Amino acid sequence: QVQLVESGGGLVQPGGSLRLSCAASGNIFNINSMGWYRQAPGKQRELVATITSRGSTNYADSVKGRFTISRDNTKNTMYIQMNNLKPEDTAVYSCAADSNSAYVIRGTADYWGQGTQVTVSS
Repeated sequence: QVQLVESGGGLVQPGGSLRLSCAASGNIFNINSMGWYRQAPGKQRELVATITSRGSTNYADSVKGRFTISRDNTKNTMYIQMNNLKPEDTAVYSCAADSNSAYVIRGTADYWGQGTQVTVSS
């Protein structure tokens, strides 16, 4: 089993920045790919970004140029730096992990965190 715990959410004004963290623990040896998803009220969950153990990244068009995903394999932690935040970025952000990157991209990863709320509002 793998446990994922997110942190770093909060309230920020439009144009502001936040960095979210996702700490992994447990049987992490088979984890290759990790990713961030978000779900706004009344909307479907959507992919934000993914990253493999080798550092290959993938971003949703809506966040390209504003968000940067990274991971520190020595700390078993994934991050997402979110800059120039907009009200439409408001959502619960969750991290996901799996041995197969395709499952993370499809949203069918084996492991998920509980989520952290990000609210962008003036």
